[in-house]
Amino acid sequence: MRLEFQDVRVARGGRPILNGVSLAAEPGRFLGLIGANGSGKSTLLKAAYRAMAPDSGEVLVDGQPVSRLSQRELALRIGVMSQEFGADFPLSAREVIALGRVPHQRGFGAESEADAEAVQEAARATGAHPLLGRAFGGLSGGEKQRVLLAKALAQATPVLLLDEPTNHADLGFQRDLLHLVRSRGATVVAALHDLNLALEYCDDAALLTGGRITAAGPAEDVLTAEAVDAVFDVHTLRLPDPRGGHVFAFRRAEDSRGPDPADDAAADTGPSGSAGSASSHSTASPPSPHS
Repeated sequence: MRLEFQDVRVARGGRPILNGVSLAAEPGRFLGLIGANGSGKSTLLKAAYRAMAPDSGEVLVDGQPVSRLSQRELALRIGVMSQEFGADFPLSAREVIALGRVPHQRGFGAESEADAEAVQEAARATGAHPLLGRAFGGLSGGEKQRVLLAKALAQATPVLLLDEPTNHADLGFQRDLLHLVRSRGATVVAALHDLNLALEYCDDAALLTGGRITAAGPAEDVLTAEAVDAVFDVHTLRLPDPRGGHVFAFRRAEDSRGPDPADDAAADTGPSGSAGSASSHSTASPPSPHS
């Protein structure tokens, strides 16, 4: 199912957050939204699931404006894994996951056998099954991520929106999560801060800067070293990955002048007395920039 943003504009307190964003997520493809803090990634997702109304422009799902759909019709089309979920309610992890089945229920909302199986399957797929009987509010950040992903998967929608889904997730689960989402065949739009994960899992990417799309297209074409440098103010290398594809390495833009001679001297005469120790400016495996 196609999700399309048409000239979407959002301002808060007189400050533009989204400034005429036009973008489409094609059926069955994974679109990554990439940008620095405040670039508008989360706001764009919120406009799609009506957590924030655009000042102008429109969001269409399967050709229909989301503004004209009932809440149930919208929830049958778009599932969301957001960073915001109230933990004040005394819900168990299972009850949180089961909320994903509400749009499918009729009448008094009694849980059907199909609902129960969908909850169990989503919990197993995300590794949340051991957490089902625990209070959601007492879970760690990573455990909550598993439960919220399970809720979104149990909703079984053709479009899935993820707002920085790998926050709080350990390294192994970050990849498991994105692999699982990609394998479901849904149209996925995700705000991501790890560019290596974006390059590995996204079919398409869109770069946001100051509420505008500065580049969009296949992830391999959009996520270039030059484009990343401009968005994040870093010095970037895109290196061949022995497993296939590429990986990014970064350092601060002000460090792009290269190693300090004093660092070289220290490296050549380090504690072991051997030459060739790594400089403090090495780009071999520094962390990704965060958005």
